[in-house]
Amino acid sequence: MRNSWLVAKRELKERISNSAFLWMLFIGPIVSLFLIYLLFKAGDEGKSTLRILIVDPINLMDTKIVAQEGKTIDYYFTDKYIEVEEFRDSKKYKDFDALMEVNEKILMNKKAFIFYRESPSPDLKMQLKFQLERRVEEVMIEEFTRLSVDEFRQIKQPLNVDFRNVYDPKNEASDMEGWVGFVFGAIIVLFVLLFGMTILRSTTREKSNRIVEVLLASVKPSRLMLGKITGIGISALIQIIGWIILISLGLFVFRQTIFPDLFDLSSWEGIQVTSDVQQQIIDSTPVGRYNQFIELIYERINFGYMLIHFMLLFVLAYFFYGSFFSAIGATAGTESDGQQFLFPILFILGFSLYAGYYAIILPDSQFTQWMQFIPFTSPVVVMVKIAQGYPDGTYYFAIFSILILIVSTYVFLSIAGRLYKNGILQFGHQVRIRNLISWLKKS
Repeated sequence: MRNSWLVAKRELKERISNSAFLWMLFIGPIVSLFLIYLLFKAGDEGKSTLRILIVDPINLMDTKIVAQEGKTIDYYFTDKYIEVEEFRDSKKYKDFDALMEVNEKILMNKKAFIFYRESPSPDLKMQLKFQLERRVEEVMIEEFTRLSVDEFRQIKQPLNVDFRNVYDPKNEASDMEGWVGFVFGAIIVLFVLLFGMTILRSTTREKSNRIVEVLLASVKPSRLMLGKITGIGISALIQIIGWIILISLGLFVFRQTIFPDLFDLSSWEGIQVTSDVQQQIIDSTPVGRYNQFIELIYERINFGYMLIHFMLLFVLAYFFYGSFFSAIGATAGTESDGQQFLFPILFILGFSLYAGYYAIILPDSQFTQWMQFIPFTSPVVVMVKIAQGYPDGTYYFAIFSILILIVSTYVFLSIAGRLYKNGILQFGHQVRIRNLISWLKKS
């Protein structure tokens, strides 16, 4: 083991002294934080406040839209008809952001036109639509019924049908948690591919320039392979830990400076509904989904619990797939042979991402249940299942999946070690199945 550790330290030193390693250590978290920031701000684009001039020649709205003034939308009324061109070009209307036309036809065709100078945010559009819709409803109640507004709305209440999983009756799980697990699984696949390729390139390079002959004079082939995988794996762990620290710091800065208020309902002031209904309205709007995403990151995901499983699954997945990359590099007669044998691994890694996506969409399907036990796909699927939350009494599925992955890793490392031993000193040959079988039979 001492020789393996010396090889591992040599590989680690070579990796961390590479400028590309340092660039990836810092550029990766910065890009990730930028993408997270874009997701946070996805529902916040467009103009955030509005001054709207309402053209109401017949005083249909009685100079009111909402019961009290809000912070984001201010309404002003005029009984003078204004052409769009006049509103657009006249200096006396330059302080208004939008023009709304209201007439008696709105009661029949339920249609209104709003002409804006700058596109409002999705949140403001939803607020504006809802507030106008409620006011038109009030006018219609007064015009065509003898009911009060409250009586009419009690009758109008829609029937809500809520479909829930029998294993999740409180509806605590959601696709959003699953997507967080998928991201963790995708990071595992990304790092396995990047550093697995490093194993392959390092092996084929040392084989082609015959440095491996010098190394094998002082270390056994299996120890050389294990040391190489371990050293490169430690550099991958350093990268991941660096990413975790930097992204965690970035998220802390986001919360303290950019997103201090996660659930600000003040922008919905003036809407004449109860607080429960108000919350339902917000949850159904783009800004509601945006707030849910922030809540997901900061409140609903147990990152300590997730990171423990993530690190364990990454280490196992890395050694599992690393055995394949080592075997390919050792048995290839030329560098082009190694590249050709990469396609099956790339396909399997891509399929593991698909299995993770399928686990989000149909978490209880038989396909998902099987994929969490197959070592090729279990790292991604198990991360999705852990993020979603295993039902009570079923966490042993995750333990069973990890045990299968441990056993599979040991088996494939043993197979790769035998191929490495018998193929590393072979040059200029074409890789054939019979060659691989004969090398596996040799002791």
